[in-house]
Amino acid sequence: MAFSGAQAPYMNPMVPFTGMIQGGLQDGLQITINGTVLMSSGSRFTVNLQTGHRDNDIAFHFNPRFEEGGYVVCNTKQNGIWGPEERKMQMPFQRGHPFELSFLVQSSQFQVTVNGRLFVQYTHRVPFHRVDTISVTGIVQLSYISFQPPGRWPANSAPITQTVIHTVQSTPGQMFPNPMIPPMAYPNPVLPIPFFASIPGGLYPSKSIMVSGTILPSAQSFYINLRSGSDIAFHLNPRFKENAVVRNTQIGSSWGPEERGLPRKMPFSRGQSFLVWILCESHCFKVAVDGQHLFEYYHRLKHLPTINSLEVGGDIQLTHVQP
Repeated sequence: MAFSGAQAPYMNPMVPFTGMIQGGLQDGLQITINGTVLMSSGSRFTVNLQTGHRDNDIAFHFNPRFEEGGYVVCNTKQNGIWGPEERKMQMPFQRGHPFELSFLVQSSQFQVTVNGRLFVQYTHRVPFHRVDTISVTGIVQLSYISFQPPGRWPANSAPITQTVIHTVQSTPGQMFPNPMIPPMAYPNPVLPIPFFASIPGGLYPSKSIMVSGTILPSAQSFYINLRSGSDIAFHLNPRFKENAVVRNTQIGSSWGPEERGLPRKMPFSRGQSFLVWILCESHCFKVAVDGQHLFEYYHRLKHLPTINSLEVGGDIQLTHVQP
C-alpha cells in the first residue's frame, strides 16, 4: 500500500501562517508542528484546523495562553460563532523553549500530544473532513509543519512519498512548489555537518525521525546516531567501500555485534539524494529509505524516553532533519 496522499512539509514557514492540508483531514492523519515559543511581549499563540483561509469555520482551535499561570483554550467556531470553551489548566509550553506539537485525527476526537506526551483529547463538534487548512498565529517561530498519512507502516513502503524529496532538492531562494498556497522560501538548504539536535521528550512508540540530504560523489560513509547521553542506542552507518549498511549500539564505549543484512541491494548511492525515515516502535526501529521499507532493528537500549538526541555526520550534504 502506497500513501499517495502524503504531503510535503512546510519548511520554516513565517508566522502568521496559513496553508492547505492536501486532501483534507482523514482519520489517522497526524500533523506535527515543530517550533519555539518566543520571548516576546505577547502572551498567546494559536493553531487552527479550519475550512478555507477565512476563520469563520474552525473545527479545532488550540490556544495556549501564558496568562493567569498558564492554560490552554480549545474551542470550535461555526459560521463565525464560537462554541463553549474547554480549558486545560496546565501549560506544557515554555517561553524561549522548543516544542513538538502533534494533532492526531481520530474518528471521534483530536488527540493532542506535546513533546511526546498526551496533553488533551478534544471531541469533534463538526465533521473533521470539512477541514482543509491549518493556520498558526502568535508568539511562535516555526521550523516545520509535517504530515504523516493514516495507516501503520506497510510491508513494502514507508509512510511518506517522494513529494518530500522536493525539499531535498531545493536551492537558495527557491520557492516551495505549490501554487495553491503562499510560497515559502527555503533559506538554508545545507545544514552543518556534524549536525546535532535534541529530540523533545525523547523517543516513544509512533515517534518518527526524518533525515534527508545528498551523498557526496567521493563519499566513504556517513552515519545517523540516536543517542542516550554518551551511549548510542542506534547507529546507522552506510559504508560505500564495503557496500554495506551497518547497524549497531554502543553502551559504555563498547560496540555490540553489527547487523548488516539487507533484503535488497544497497539503497544509497554516491552523488544521489536520499531520505531516511526512522519509525520508533515499542520493540524496534523500522527504517525506510526513499519510501521503501529496508529493515528493522530491535532495541538494545530499551528505555526509550532517555534516547533524546540526534547526531548526523559523514560525507553528505544535509538538507532537512525532522527530529
